[in-house]
Amino acid sequence: MLEIETERNEDDDFAVLRPRGDIDAYSVAQFREALGEQSEAGRLVVDLCNVPFMDSAGLGALIGGVRKIRENSGKVAVYCTSNALVRLLHTTGFNRIVPVEETLTGAVSALNQ
Repeated sequence: MLEIETERNEDDDFAVLRPRGDIDAYSVAQFREALGEQSEAGRLVVDLCNVPFMDSAGLGALIGGVRKIRENSGKVAVYCTSNALVRLLHTTGFNRIVPVEETLTGAVSALNQ
């Protein structure tokens, strides 16, 4: 089961989207919807540290969410400590379009660049 929480950091003016659980064909609609709700956030960190598994549907939803945010002149960075997910994001070339950082501080810094 996928749980998603969103937190707004007013001091630094960014939002953090924190999914917990697998992002796959069964839960991707919920993830896509949560990303869509952030399309006008301006600056968003997607925290994937509590996502043990993401399939191609989840990756597609993530890419679509990034596209919507960028269409609204926003910025996105990913925070992820899972070796498996980092490998997926690097293998697919996702990290060439969105910064993928191993710390929340690094992800927030990437939003500022």
